[in-house]
Amino acid sequence: MEAAKVLSHSKTVPFGFSIVSNKVSLRPFNKHFGADVLANRPKNISFQLNCTYGNPFSSVPRPARKRADLLPSCSISSNASTESQNPVLEFFRSISFDSLKATLLQLTPINVVKWSGLLCIIIAATKWTMNMLFSPFFWMYFSWTWLFWPWWVAIALAVYGLYSFRKHLLGEANVFEQLAIVTSIFTWLTLVPPGHVNGYLEGWPFVFFIVYHYFFFFNVSVRKRLYGDYYARPHDPKWDINVPTRSRILFSAGVMAGHWLAAFEGPELHLIPGGWNNLGIWALIITTLLMQYNATLYLAKYSENVVEPSAVVQFGPYRWVRHPIYSSTMLLFVTYFIALRAPLSVLFIVAVCLLYYKQKVEKEEALMVETFGQRYTDYASKVKFKLIPFIY
Repeated sequence: MEAAKVLSHSKTVPFGFSIVSNKVSLRPFNKHFGADVLANRPKNISFQLNCTYGNPFSSVPRPARKRADLLPSCSISSNASTESQNPVLEFFRSISFDSLKATLLQLTPINVVKWSGLLCIIIAATKWTMNMLFSPFFWMYFSWTWLFWPWWVAIALAVYGLYSFRKHLLGEANVFEQLAIVTSIFTWLTLVPPGHVNGYLEGWPFVFFIVYHYFFFFNVSVRKRLYGDYYARPHDPKWDINVPTRSRILFSAGVMAGHWLAAFEGPELHLIPGGWNNLGIWALIITTLLMQYNATLYLAKYSENVVEPSAVVQFGPYRWVRHPIYSSTMLLFVTYFIALRAPLSVLFIVAVCLLYYKQKVEKEEALMVETFGQRYTDYASKVKFKLIPFIY
């Protein structure tokens, strides 16, 4: 029986499909065959081949047929697509910078906590899987937390931060330079001390580096929500309550010294236990962020230009302490020191904060009594604690 040949194309080379005596064979054609056809072939081709012919072993007599009738009856249907659609690429093409920016501006602490928790679960599951696939000693050297601190980055950032701070004092610093000031301060608070003491960094300093940024930008985020930008509005200067310059310098030096003492006091970071032992620290972090956010939000609702109170705020965190924003700042520092297992440094930073905020509280409460009179006096008699519930 002569071979029935069907020509097809693939993405590589053409081949022949032959049926000879109920046997199937594939063999390539000459490379020069059909070059003009191959050059213009579509990107994606799919064929369906249907062949039918009689059973040669049947005992039923048949009339004589021509030689050509012995060939199988074949039909080929094809479905070709000249352009492939990739949904992943289409998704990224549809993303714009404005939509991403609008989405980020709508984030709330609740959303950040929710997505951070989901991210932590994904990271933990991924690392657990990798530990199952590889030896723990092998995986340890690929962990992102085992980093040696690059001192040239810290020094360069400090120099640029001082330059930006000088421009800020002159009223010439832009948004990026103001961000550089904050970033350089937090770098020398949370990253440089453990990097200098231990020679490498573990997870907690990186976590608090991000948390500090998020915490101290709540005020400007409220301005962004109310006014559409980050700049303070003109207001009565009597509400700009400042303590003497000497006290501010001592407070800044005390905060810096406390963070460095915590790095010296705490054990080496790789000795700090992980897992469920740190669940309480995460709870403190979430409590601190929510306390700061709610206090700032309630204060803005009952204020003009964010900083001028129009009423005595008695809701949210103000039901427990009279100055929850200061209390949340103290709790943030305490949480960082607890994460580093430095209890003596906790006492030191609490003392520094109490000495400083005590002066600010006295000035603020005198101004509130002058402005609201009996309303604030009644509130102070109802909420007896200024900074620390049940203590002070």
